[in-house]
Amino acid sequence: MENALNVSQLSGNLSKELLKEAVDKFGTPLYVYDLGRIEARFNALKQAFSGRKVLICYALKANSNLSVIKKLSSLESGADCVSLGEIKRAVMAGIPKYKIIYSGVGKQDFEIKEAIGLGILFVNVESKEEMLRVEACARELGSPARISIRVNPNIDPQTHPYIATGLKENKFGVSIEEAKGMYLHAHNAEFLEPVGIHFHIGSQLTKLKPIAEAAQKIAQLTRSLLALKIDIKFFDIGGGIGIAYNDENTIPPHDYAQAILAELRGLDVTIICEPGRFIVGNSGVFLTQVLYQKENQGKRFVVVDGAMNDLIRPSLYAAYHQILALKNTESKMSEADVVGPICESGDYLGKNIVLPHCKRGDILAVLSAGAYGFSMASNYNTRPRCAEVVVENGKIRLVRKRESFEDLIALEREYL
Repeated sequence: MENALNVSQLSGNLSKELLKEAVDKFGTPLYVYDLGRIEARFNALKQAFSGRKVLICYALKANSNLSVIKKLSSLESGADCVSLGEIKRAVMAGIPKYKIIYSGVGKQDFEIKEAIGLGILFVNVESKEEMLRVEACARELGSPARISIRVNPNIDPQTHPYIATGLKENKFGVSIEEAKGMYLHAHNAEFLEPVGIHFHIGSQLTKLKPIAEAAQKIAQLTRSLLALKIDIKFFDIGGGIGIAYNDENTIPPHDYAQAILAELRGLDVTIICEPGRFIVGNSGVFLTQVLYQKENQGKRFVVVDGAMNDLIRPSLYAAYHQILALKNTESKMSEADVVGPICESGDYLGKNIVLPHCKRGDILAVLSAGAYGFSMASNYNTRPRCAEVVVENGKIRLVRKRESFEDLIALEREYL
């Protein structure tokens, strides 16, 4: 079972001393990623499916830093992309084009054409209208498009509603009945080649039953398509396997794989898995520096230089992250809200977090911040996005420099 980082685990690759060294070199706010842990998580999932044809396609939306993608490329990872920009990042970082899949509900014609022209593995289509646009684009190019259809199994994933994607009220995918008609159209179309089937019921999944139920439904559909001589080669199970931010009971990779494989008996398909958070979530730490400590009528606040524009998950999802003070202290522990400088009451990194007395310059580590941290960051309040560093073989390396004010206005200056 994967656990979130805690005090005892801040050793080895991400020791307190090393994190303090990172702050000394690169300042705060700062993201730090442990490439060794990323490798271990990737290999654990790959090993769980050993003995079957499998392609692990890392979901770039979780963390799209080029150095992180390059590390995964060296492990023979594929890429799950949801924009043309992510496809270009994957190619630039060394992911082979034939291991890239293109998902997302709102693809534009120019994106579809470029993806087809690159020769990626396939395009995941999310509606009949989108499939017809892919067909039209392929016809214009004179090159058939390999596609997969995202099927919505109408399964409750038992996760946060913002990251649930497999219910009929969600915008993703098509019903099983509509999918059948789409596959028949694609099978008979000159410029479409249906090679895959796809489902993804949500993110941060901690219950195995919904995943198994979805796999069972889509496996049944796959068998019916094969009976119609529609040659489905790839069975894409999506991603979403959860991690521990606090005390969640997570799904062991072996159990996850066995639940999927049990539903695929007799099917000769390549399994595609699209993990993101599972690989990078517990592999990253967000470091922020204390500016002030204050009390309002008995309510304690620790004001830090990191903010919701750096890590929006707490504000957006009311998500919990463990927060530790990187100092040895005997001072009394008490609850505090850890808040940032942005002019919003929703600007917080944690509420009712137990911390020692804090003074200006103390460093707080926000744990399990490797996924949907920097990738969701913004420049709200004209705040430059922070730097990113990696730790590999005990060495700290800068992989994205801190933005400057000049970077922020570069695209506006000429219009003054």
